[in-house]
Amino acid sequence: MTTPSPTIVVLCGGVSAEREVSLGSGRASALALARSFPTRLVDVGEARLPAGLDPARDVIFSTLHGTFGEDGAMQSLLDAAGVHYAGCDAASSALTFDKERTKQAVAAAGVRVAAGVSFPASRRPTTAELVARLGPEVVLKPRASGSSVGLAVCDDPAGLERALAGLADGEWLAEQRIRGRELTVGLLNGKAMGVVEIVPQTGTFDYTSKYTKGLTQYLAPAPLSDAVTAAAQSAAERAFAACGCRDYARIDFMLSPRDELFLLEINTLPGMKDTSLLPMSARCAGLDFTELVRELVSPALRRFRGGTR
Repeated sequence: MTTPSPTIVVLCGGVSAEREVSLGSGRASALALARSFPTRLVDVGEARLPAGLDPARDVIFSTLHGTFGEDGAMQSLLDAAGVHYAGCDAASSALTFDKERTKQAVAAAGVRVAAGVSFPASRRPTTAELVARLGPEVVLKPRASGSSVGLAVCDDPAGLERALAGLADGEWLAEQRIRGRELTVGLLNGKAMGVVEIVPQTGTFDYTSKYTKGLTQYLAPAPLSDAVTAAAQSAAERAFAACGCRDYARIDFMLSPRDELFLLEINTLPGMKDTSLLPMSARCAGLDFTELVRELVSPALRRFRGGTR
């Protein structure tokens, strides 16, 4: 008796500040996956499993960004329900969503990270304390968030003072600003693909620069020496392994003028439109968008068919 082909259920939307970005990722991915598999697109509007998932038939491809998407919460629910899914498992998703824990894990694997201070908004350090530890140029960002939501790049102590005064509740991370070139590397099954350079007109790749057409230039592949390209790919692979990632991810770095690479963050469920950064990295390796999404879901299909987690 032949086992019926599983249905790929694409989850999109979600409950985070990145909901609109996720809707676009979900639509694009579902269209591409439908060329190869029975596919269903599901808009997740609440922080719970969508109704009607069948572990014997469905394999999840999630494009949920941010909280209840990349933080391990949805993955934990899928594990408990016995539903197979593509991408990082619950533990590595939770780890990489926390920028401070990520930095600790990758630093132990020999990947450079910027000096930083983690703190709750209720006990924020003073401007003087941060400048003494990190220097006059500081980047402030939520400890657990994505799409550069809440990012503040402070060029001087006065700007840092204003940013600290306006912090919302929650956990925050202050880091020494590393000036240089921003790079990103896509990984497929733990292997690095092409290196892409991100060149925002404003000098800062914040939420507006990411999602406003024409504000950022992308160089794919990045115009780097072979040695720097190889170093970025190697650092990405080490960071992926150090955090226990699975299947795929996208990893961002700053490249200093001395060609030193500093990890910015690991994106376990990155943007998935044809024009997003992970597909750009894949195109450098010869994979178009349809081929990429097929490869991204393939390990989950193997686990589904083999009955493994």
